[in-house]
Amino acid sequence: MSLRHALLGLLSDAPASGYDLARAFDGDLGRYAWQAGHTRIYPELVKMADEGLVAVESTGARGRKSYALTDAGRTELRRWLLDPPEQGAVRNETVLRMFLVQALEPADARRYLEAVAEHCVAEIERLRPVMDDLDEHEGVDTLPFGRLAGEYGLRQYEAVAGWAAWSLERLAAAEKAGRA
Repeated sequence: MSLRHALLGLLSDAPASGYDLARAFDGDLGRYAWQAGHTRIYPELVKMADEGLVAVESTGARGRKSYALTDAGRTELRRWLLDPPEQGAVRNETVLRMFLVQALEPADARRYLEAVAEHCVAEIERLRPVMDDLDEHEGVDTLPFGRLAGEYGLRQYEAVAGWAAWSLERLAAAEKAGRA
């Protein structure tokens, strides 16, 4: 994935300034999916405008530019979304920790797994009302921007919480059998 595609996706919802886009990355998008700051966003917008993927829709006070997605930008976003993701170098710290948790002493492994479960439960408790509120106010037959990603996040947290509970059970069984 690239910053370019994240920007195209955000602009598909509505025109926005570089500042507005940076603020989107300061929220859930940056927390869960892709991080980017002003120093990367503004140069990418200029490149995208030069390539015809976005266009300056308006220029406001102090030269603040609002960018809109062009047909070429919409085509590129569609192409990228429909192409299967490339499997490049994977760097997922959470999965790496899952691989290595057995290197800990059982008490430390238990403490780590309990913390993982608690974190996931807290995130589920934070996200579920947001998703329920969207469904209630927007209706379950609509897809407000970010709704699918929110549900994906919820299900990931549920899966990891379930994995942590399962792992704790396995650890307890191994300790009981004297094999931990």
